[in-house]
Amino acid sequence: MFNAKVIVKDILKGRKEVKDIFFVACGGSLVDLYNGYFFVTRESKAKHAMWINAGEFVTIPPASLDENSVVILCSHSGNTKETVKAAELAVERGAYPIVFTNVKESKCDREDFHTVIYEWKNETNAREKPVCMTIDILNELLHETEKEYTMYQEMEDGLKKIDGIIRQALKDGQNSAWLFADKYGTHEFPYIMSSGASYAQAYGFAICSLQEMQWMNCCYLNSTEYFHGPFELTGDKSLFIILLGAGKQRKLDLRALNFIKKYSRDYEIIDAEKYGLKEISACCVDYFNAPLFYEFSVLYRDALDNVRKHPTSMRRYMGVVEY
Repeated sequence: MFNAKVIVKDILKGRKEVKDIFFVACGGSLVDLYNGYFFVTRESKAKHAMWINAGEFVTIPPASLDENSVVILCSHSGNTKETVKAAELAVERGAYPIVFTNVKESKCDREDFHTVIYEWKNETNAREKPVCMTIDILNELLHETEKEYTMYQEMEDGLKKIDGIIRQALKDGQNSAWLFADKYGTHEFPYIMSSGASYAQAYGFAICSLQEMQWMNCCYLNSTEYFHGPFELTGDKSLFIILLGAGKQRKLDLRALNFIKKYSRDYEIIDAEKYGLKEISACCVDYFNAPLFYEFSVLYRDALDNVRKHPTSMRRYMGVVEY
């Protein structure tokens, strides 16, 4: 059974310090790890973090990867060849790998990988999925190793609350997802935007929910980068999905949204505050946007599936041909 305290105790056994934390995966699994990467880069004064595709990690390994490193990896199938190789490289360099996977007895399920098996069912709680499990581990790690870290209890409280918030949010947001799909299901090129710790949720919404599962052309943007080129395409033919975060990033998302409201008529707002994140402490709420927005990407893609008559499990290439 997953226990963040036990994992952190094992990491620190025989190690004087943890200098580097690498977040390594591919595709949607890489998206799951971005929230943790962002957490370390903003909250730790002693640890360096890198978020990197597993193939790149293996082909061009970081020079600092060594016995003072923790490598957090994820492969939903458990057989992603790049991720398996990345975990093997971590072991070879003396680092401490933690591999999340959904599949027991897969290639990622090895004792030396310190594998964490998670469930992936409709009723699985967000706290029991990699996005939240990762920040659970990191919250414990910073609590144990950095005296100046002060958010421990607030993060624990957020982890206890997030599942109830998400359950209610999905009920409240279901009709909006249906209406969006009915109105925009045939739109040619939506833009998905967010920033901060939830930027990767815009990325994942685009590459997984729309490109992979709906074969829709689309673009993902960081809300802050919108004003450095992409906003020139704003107009009557543009459709924007704004993942409006709670916390420090909110003003960045609002700046983009306010411009879009002025020059475009087609936009969808998924507002984390509206959907309950005000219940979580302001000091750490930024790190709970990601699990909420992930569940909304599923809600919206399922609504699009119904309108477009395009099954989310249909593939042309993935798992079908050699690549």
